[in-house]
Amino acid sequence: LHAWVAVLAWLVCASSLWAQNQVAMASFQTERNEDVYQISAQFDLELSNTVQEALLKGIALHFVGEVDITRERWSFYDKRVARAERYMRLSYLPLTRRWRLNIANQPISVNGLGVILGQTFDSLEEATATMQRMTQWRVAALSDLDADANHTVEMKFKLDLNQLPRPLQIGATGSNDWNLTFAKRMPLVVEPAR
Repeated sequence: LHAWVAVLAWLVCASSLWAQNQVAMASFQTERNEDVYQISAQFDLELSNTVQEALLKGIALHFVGEVDITRERWSFYDKRVARAERYMRLSYLPLTRRWRLNIANQPISVNGLGVILGQTFDSLEEATATMQRMTQWRVAALSDLDADANHTVEMKFKLDLNQLPRPLQIGATGSNDWNLTFAKRMPLVVEPAR
């Protein structure tokens, strides 16, 4: 009996810790603007003390936002008809005591090539507030979608653990402190072309 109580207590504690470190979706909507479909999303991102300490020690964190639009098929699996990705690199600049956020549509390399947008902020809160808002993100052309078929849009956001230094990758795997991820899936109503 004591073993079962201990296991139950451990599961309750583990589930509450797991829930604390999840990224929560506040709003998620799709809209058509002329010949493209766009996504606007707002989510709550809480960085654990461990993640904040790593940032302050000069370790850059890479985040990935992915959107997949699939068309339902009666046979096989649903077919992916559109995909969009957004890459974010968050780092701390100790000399200026400022935070740097780079945003790109392709993986961000060490030399910064391909970076679309780079911003600096006075505080971590300002930088994460910018990361938490995605407005009018173009994810699909109207020509990619079929008005007569059922479509689903799925958005994922995660901390890319593969971009961490090797020693941290080993420690971060399976740790709730580094579990920053969410996924949201909803039907997409495709309006016919005008």
